[in-house]
Amino acid sequence: MARHAMMRVLSVASECAPLVKTGGLADVAGALPGALAGQGVDMRVLLPGYKPVMAALDAPIELTRVDDLFGASAQVLAQTAKGVPVLVLDAPHLYERDHGIYLDGNGQDWADNPQRFAALSLVAARIARDGLGDWRPDVVHGHDWQAGFAPYYLHKLRVGVPSVMTIHNIAFAGHADPGMMGELLLDPADYTPEGFEFWGRVSSLKAGLNYCDKITTVSPTYARELTTDTFGMGFEGLIRARQDDLTGILNGIDLAVWDPANDTVAPHYKSLKGKEKAKKALRAKMGLPDADGPLAVVVSRLTEQKGLDLTLDGLEPFLSDGGQIALLGSGASELERAWEFAAARHDGLAVRIGYDEDLAHLLIAGGDAVLVPSRFEPCGLTQLYGLRYGTIPVVANTGGLADTVIDANDAAVKVGVCTGIMHTAGRGDATAHAMKRLLDLYADRDTWSKMVKNAMRHPVGWDSSAAEYAALYRSLI
Repeated sequence: MARHAMMRVLSVASECAPLVKTGGLADVAGALPGALAGQGVDMRVLLPGYKPVMAALDAPIELTRVDDLFGASAQVLAQTAKGVPVLVLDAPHLYERDHGIYLDGNGQDWADNPQRFAALSLVAARIARDGLGDWRPDVVHGHDWQAGFAPYYLHKLRVGVPSVMTIHNIAFAGHADPGMMGELLLDPADYTPEGFEFWGRVSSLKAGLNYCDKITTVSPTYARELTTDTFGMGFEGLIRARQDDLTGILNGIDLAVWDPANDTVAPHYKSLKGKEKAKKALRAKMGLPDADGPLAVVVSRLTEQKGLDLTLDGLEPFLSDGGQIALLGSGASELERAWEFAAARHDGLAVRIGYDEDLAHLLIAGGDAVLVPSRFEPCGLTQLYGLRYGTIPVVANTGGLADTVIDANDAAVKVGVCTGIMHTAGRGDATAHAMKRLLDLYADRDTWSKMVKNAMRHPVGWDSSAAEYAALYRSLI
C-alpha cells in the first residue's frame, strides 16, 4: 500500500452495466467502481469484448497483447466507457458474436464457453502478474463462475496477489468436460474435490471458491443459506469448510440512475401524491383501465427460481377483488405462454414479453407494489428499486429479500416501521395470501401512506456496502 495512495483492485466480470447486461451481476459490476472510489479504491473492470462493449468504445488505448489466447491473438484495451473504467479483452474469435453473450441462437450455451471465460480469467491473472504499465492490482475480485479460474491461475502462476470471489448465484457452476483440462491449462493433479472437480465435471466456480483468499456473497442471509443442503447446490460442504472466509455484503443500487425525483424516463415525484402521475402513465402505456385497487408490477426473468409460476396461483382472486398486474419479463417459454394466456383472459393483467430498460423504470415508478416471489434470491435488486420509488415490495422470505424488507406484520404496523409484505418462499398458497394482504393494506390508506414513506427513506445505496468491500480488500494486503 505504501507504493501508491489508492488501493488498486481488478474486478473480473462477464457483464457490466450499462455496457452489457443480462442480470443483477452487471448492475453490481458497473456500480462498484464509482461506489468504491470514495473509499480510496481504484477499481477497473476487466470485461469481454462483446459486440455491444466494443461499440461503446470510441477512443480506447491498447495496453497489451496476448499472442495466443485459446486459438488466436487478443489485446487488452482501456477506456472509461459510459462512466465505468473498463479493461476490455478484445478477442473477436471468442466474443464477436450475434445472439446472447452466454447463449447461441437456439438458446443453448455457446459450446466454447469454458474457453471464453477461462480466457478472461487467465488474462486477469497475467495482468496481476505483469501489470499494465504503471497499474498493477493489489487485489483481484472475481464474480461468479465466469471468473472462477482467476484465483486458480493466480495460484499456478505463483502470483502473490490475493483474490476475492463473489457468489452472485451459486446455481451456475461453470461446468466443463474433464477432457478439456489440457486445453484450459488446468493441471490434472488438481482435478480433486479440493481443486476444481465437481461431481465428475470440471467446475470453474469450484476452482474459484477453493483457491481464492476470501469469499463474499450478496446478502448476509444468503451467506447463511449457502451452508445448507437446500440452497448450497452441492457446494454446501465447501462453503461450511470456509465459513471463516465468507462474508455476506448486501448489494446496493445506483441512486442517480434510480431516482424518482429525477428519473430520465418516468414522471418525476417525491411523494405518494406525485406517484399518481407515474401510475397514470404506466396504465396508458400498458393498456390498463383505471381501477381503485393496487397496481402490482413484475420486472423479472421468467424462470423457476423467480417463482412467477406461483404468482399465477393467486392471480384470479387478486384481479377479481380490484387489483391489477403489469408484467415485463422473458425466460422459460412455458411461463411466457402461461402469462400471455392469463392476460388474454383478464382486463386487469398486461404482459410484455422481453426486456426494455425504459419500461422497467416506468413500471417501478408507476406501480403501487412490486412482486418478487422468488424460491431463492441471493440479494435481489428489484425490491431495492421498489423501496426507492415507494413501490411496496411483496417478497419471499429468502436471501437478500429477507435482509432488505420489513414485513407489515401486526407488530411492525403498530410501531410504523414496515416497508413491505413478506411470505414463505416456494408456496403458491403463501404467495396468494400475500396478494390478499396487499389488497387489505392498500385499502387502509393511512397505513399504506406510512409504508410508502418508510420505503422511500430506506437506505438502498452503496455507501455501507462499499465500506465493507474496502475493509475486506485492506484485510488482504
